[in-house]
Amino acid sequence: MRNFVLSIMAAMIAALTLPAAATTYNIIDYGARADTTVLSTAAIQGAIDAAAAAGGGRVTVPPGQWVTGSIFLKSGVELHLEQGATLLGSTDIADYTPVSTDYLSLRTHVPTIQLIYADNVDNVAITGRGTIDGRGRGFPKLSWNDEGMTRPHLLRFINSRDITVSGVTLRNSGCWMQHYLACDRLRITDLTIFNRNNYNNDALDLDGCHDVVVAGLIADSDDDGITLKSTSPRLCENIVISNCVVSSHCNAIKLGTETNGGFRNIVIRGITVKPSADQSSLFFGRPIGSSAISLEIVDGGVMQAVDIADITVSGTESPIFIRLGNRARPYAEGIPVEGVGTIDGVTIHDVIVNNAGPIGCSITGIEGHPVRNVTLRNIAIHHAGGVGVTPVPDDEKIAEYPEATMWGNLPARGFWLNHTENVTIEGLTVTTDAPDARPLIVE
Repeated sequence: MRNFVLSIMAAMIAALTLPAAATTYNIIDYGARADTTVLSTAAIQGAIDAAAAAGGGRVTVPPGQWVTGSIFLKSGVELHLEQGATLLGSTDIADYTPVSTDYLSLRTHVPTIQLIYADNVDNVAITGRGTIDGRGRGFPKLSWNDEGMTRPHLLRFINSRDITVSGVTLRNSGCWMQHYLACDRLRITDLTIFNRNNYNNDALDLDGCHDVVVAGLIADSDDDGITLKSTSPRLCENIVISNCVVSSHCNAIKLGTETNGGFRNIVIRGITVKPSADQSSLFFGRPIGSSAISLEIVDGGVMQAVDIADITVSGTESPIFIRLGNRARPYAEGIPVEGVGTIDGVTIHDVIVNNAGPIGCSITGIEGHPVRNVTLRNIAIHHAGGVGVTPVPDDEKIAEYPEATMWGNLPARGFWLNHTENVTIEGLTVTTDAPDARPLIVE
């Protein structure tokens, strides 16, 4: 597996090249002004359009604060933010352009708004040491699942190829921070992400993407951290995630919740999970996080060849949550989910968890649809304990939204297994602050 990881990373790094940067296009030359009372959208877009018309080039954002509404990246263009440069998202919803896409998925039925958007482009990049700040607190904080036209995403790429996002700081999106939908050959590296100012404030969402390297992220989000989704029949496939630090009120590492296609060939290594140092706001989840690792199939789809290792966790309520359910939410009207999905082939090893909540961990399928072929190895968990004998839940919540905390305290202080087949657990230790009457494993 190590050789597989190294070969995938080497091949992708060799294949992904930045857009041609022989010609630079400074946004000042197109009328942008470093004045927070002035909107520079047209100037920035003008520089992008000029670079694209010339066959590609680097659009440079110099030091200063530049206010913008929606801008659209085009093939061959690198948006480069110099040290000290900050793109500030407008706080006026009228400055964002509603867009629709031909790509059909759960979240593309209605127009949406974004700060930076690209659809069906090739060889694009966002680079540099500057900052993109969506100023998401300026938008109404409505229900937790409100999306579409009321709050902009910060970055959204759809059906695009050869994408590099590297070095920049991303802050304060109105909704998801960055959503990559049905994209191929992505390199997302060395980002600093802070997204704790509204509902749906994920740090990273990879949705039905292929051939992806994610490395060196420092992410702090109110909602999920590093998230893989499948909101169409297209799987997330051939993805390597490594060397990241993640804080989340919800799930630090998550495959789900949307799973219409599923997940295959996913390798995750060297992740540190910790609570946020900033607990001044909590829109969703738990102060220390709901889970460190959540692996879910609930809308059909498959989960195969998932390998997670070298994870260090401080905090979180329920460290490991593996769930095969049957919510069966279709990605489009008139296209029902055909059958229950599968989880078959997950390995999690070399995990250290400290200062967790007392809930415990779980691996659960449903009657006739077990979770199969899971290996857990060398996992050490320290949690609060103090829980008495706890019965197995009488409601399996087959169709409910999957959440590691959905049953409260579980019947095992370590792992509760329900509807599983060929689960191997080796080298599991669980210690507690207070005496805990529950057995280590219940199946």
